[in-house]
Amino acid sequence: MKKILIIFAHPARTRSKINSALRAAVEGLENVTINDLYANYPDFLIDIKREQSLCEEHDVIIFQHPFYWYSPPSIVKEWLDLVLEHGWAYGSKGKALEGKLFLQAISAGGDDSTYQKDGCNIFTIRELTSPYCAMANLCNMNWLPPFTVLGIHQGLSEEEVEFHAKEYRRMVTALRDDRLDIEKAKQGQYLNSDLDSIIRGT
Repeated sequence: MKKILIIFAHPARTRSKINSALRAAVEGLENVTINDLYANYPDFLIDIKREQSLCEEHDVIIFQHPFYWYSPPSIVKEWLDLVLEHGWAYGSKGKALEGKLFLQAISAGGDDSTYQKDGCNIFTIRELTSPYCAMANLCNMNWLPPFTVLGIHQGLSEEEVEFHAKEYRRMVTALRDDRLDIEKAKQGQYLNSDLDSIIRGT
């Protein structure tokens, strides 16, 4: 089984029904580690060596976070600035992350229609998260499109929250058990657009 590291970043987790549900759905899964940045570093003093060791020990790295102003919460930028050191994450000798799978698990207020060329946000989620694709590329990681839950501001029903939580668990479990068709998954707008088509053995 692959080892999965979920780097969780939400400054107000208790007020987020969807992020709490997604996290709860994968807590306790074998070979899955949840690294809560705001809980571990309330002062933003990130332990670089600890974070690098966690990354080295896992095969899949997931950034789970809300999408604030087209970006993750600020602690994720701090993490990237400090942890992804030259000579460790990238550069001629920076091979620590080479070959690892990387993706984001994102929640956003607008629905899919707002994240289009003719929508109010002008750009798609794939376009807005392209810096993270570039980061993965520079670090020689294997990038996947984001697992995305949209339309939060419209209000999700309990059934919808439960559905997304189950899909998140399915996705994480499939990654762990090496049952996800990686090349096929890369073609989708969102990783969870149609999990049945990219998870082997379903």
